Amino acid sequence: MLYKAIIQGNIEFGTEKSFSKALKMYEYRAENYHKSDALFETEEIFIKDSLSLIIPRFVKQVFDKTYRNTIALLEYCSQFGISGEIDAWLIDEGKILKYDHMEPNSDKVVVQRFLKGKALVGQEGQEEQALEHLTKAIEKYDRHAQAYQKRAKVNKILKRNHDALRDYTKSIGIDETNPYAYYGRAKIHLMEGKIEEAIHDLEHALKRSVALQPVYWKARRVKGKCHFDLGQYDLAAFDFKLFSKRKFEEGNPNIVWTRWVHFYYGEVLVGQEQFEDAVAQYNLAMESPKSPDPIEDKDILRQRGLAKLGSGMSGYIKDWTDAKALGDKLSAKLLKENS
Repeated sequence: MLYKAIIQGNIEFGTEKSFSKALKMYEYRAENYHKSDALFETEEIFIKDSLSLIIPRFVKQVFDKTYRNTIALLEYCSQFGISGEIDAWLIDEGKILKYDHMEPNSDKVVVQRFLKGKALVGQEGQEEQALEHLTKAIEKYDRHAQAYQKRAKVNKILKRNHDALRDYTKSIGIDETNPYAYYGRAKIHLMEGKIEEAIHDLEHALKRSVALQPVYWKARRVKGKCHFDLGQYDLAAFDFKLFSKRKFEEGNPNIVWTRWVHFYYGEVLVGQEQFEDAVAQYNLAMESPKSPDPIEDKDILRQRGLAKLGSGMSGYIKDWTDAKALGDKLSAKLLKENS
């Protein structure tokens, strides 16, 4: 039975010796262990000029065994690397059957420094330690795109925006396929009020990720808000509509943003004078869990009331009354004006 495979990423080996050994072992194991039943020939993915293994986005219908053979080869060869990562999915009718993430995990100093720093990213109170490990990894190998990207994230947490922007830009300069670096740089641009620059980076993040990755939907959501803030309702509607229709699996970090997206999609639809559709989005927002960037019930009720009024639907007085009871002063004013 055939399944859909998606594979993308790259591994840098750093030295010609490591590159040559990985290439030879790939050829040997492909022929002797897997009877040449693999998705890639060495000349397709091993790039001598950059001493790296590169797989631009690969999408193809494959057999499960061929996929497993290929992953085994890539996983083995990645351990000769010094930086980089490869992601792979096996999908059947939209359902993820297998997900594989490969990156160097050897005893090389640069690899261990990076992995230690990576593990500390996001741990409160461990920021300086994370920076130390990631900086050591970069000192050992200054083309470590992932180390720059992770260090940028730590600098962002520490509100060192200048340093974060520098590191994100450096990461992109080394590896322009990394969606996380584009997304991170976009967030820095937004903190500085540079919305157009943020949109540009978010577009790159979308192009360099797949819809199976949480970062794709993070970029989609943030890009929609950028367009909304600029009054570009058609573009915002496109992003919010895609997000609002997506069914996220449990544990996906985008789940908690569904209320937020439904609310702002409703705002966009009001701006487009599609009031009935806006009411439907506000209804979904009311049914969704709270978001990290809180959208209060009183705000949804007030805006839903306005959308109902705009569409000629009944129920707007009740929405404003309920919002007023929750302390919304604007709804109290609307009730007076429409009494």
